[in-house]
Amino acid sequence: MNTDNFLLDAGIWGFVYKILTPIEWLMTQIMWLFHKLFTLLGMPEHGLSWALAIIFLVIVVQACVFPLYYKSMKGMRAMQAMQPKMAKIQNKYKGKNDPASKEAMQREMMKLYQDNHANPAGSCLPMLLQGPVFMCMFYVLSAIPYIARGKRSPLGAFDVETAQSFSQSTYFGVKITDTFTSSGTTGKIVIGIFVALMCACLWYMQYYSMRHNTAPATVNRQSAMMQKAMLWIFPIMYIFSGVAMPFAVLIYWLANNICNLLRTMWQVREFPTPGSPAAEAKVIRDHDNENKKRAREGKPSLEEEELERAKSEAEARVSQGFQRQQPKRKNRNKKK
Repeated sequence: MNTDNFLLDAGIWGFVYKILTPIEWLMTQIMWLFHKLFTLLGMPEHGLSWALAIIFLVIVVQACVFPLYYKSMKGMRAMQAMQPKMAKIQNKYKGKNDPASKEAMQREMMKLYQDNHANPAGSCLPMLLQGPVFMCMFYVLSAIPYIARGKRSPLGAFDVETAQSFSQSTYFGVKITDTFTSSGTTGKIVIGIFVALMCACLWYMQYYSMRHNTAPATVNRQSAMMQKAMLWIFPIMYIFSGVAMPFAVLIYWLANNICNLLRTMWQVREFPTPGSPAAEAKVIRDHDNENKKRAREGKPSLEEEELERAKSEAEARVSQGFQRQQPKRKNRNKKK
């Protein structure tokens, strides 16, 4: 491979990354601003300041995506709450394959979505946004060494001088632009550890979701086998892709995986799947929190309130008598 030619600027990838230039430009500006902030705080210009700039870029991206992610979680719960109504509509048109029936079913389903402010595709939007963001990050961090050598035109905040400052940085004794194959023994060990941590984060994120956020009633043999396959296949794929990435990309990737893991744990806690262990734990937690709130406000607990209601109903039954009054016919006293 000719190291003077940046391959991502050629062919179909060059066309794709050209379209994504505004995102790439914005990323370089955010990294540069954080780098300047850390150097003003006394950090060295080369090294940790650039690594932290990458990590804080991840935090900015996650913060921008989170509102959409939160909205998608609420949409998913709305979709789950709509399942009985959706099933009713589907049963209504079951076995009717004529165009008029299909159109009527689609119309009723769309009205159901609109009435409940639900979007079937809403949960996919955060994932669709993160894909181009990661592509842009990979492109920017891969292009910087070429900018530093003057083999590529500047990109956003990265002119030749800034790119050289970035390329000269080391983190854990590894050059930030090195890959597994281009680094020494120490670099291979550090990069291997980062790849292992990336795989561990992804594995635990899927394992945590499977264990705490899966309703036992929905699990069958086929879905269980698929979940187990995903639990191991994706982390293994990380190994092959991770060793080919520049170390700077691995820093971004690991930080992003940690954020995704924390977000998944938050999602399972606050928006659990109905019928899952996490949903049962949330019912207990919400019950305890409500009792604590009532105690602070000087109100009776839920159990005390239920006991008082039961006593009131019992007293009402005693005062009114246990025998239900029989209905009387209007013409009972009339002679036939």
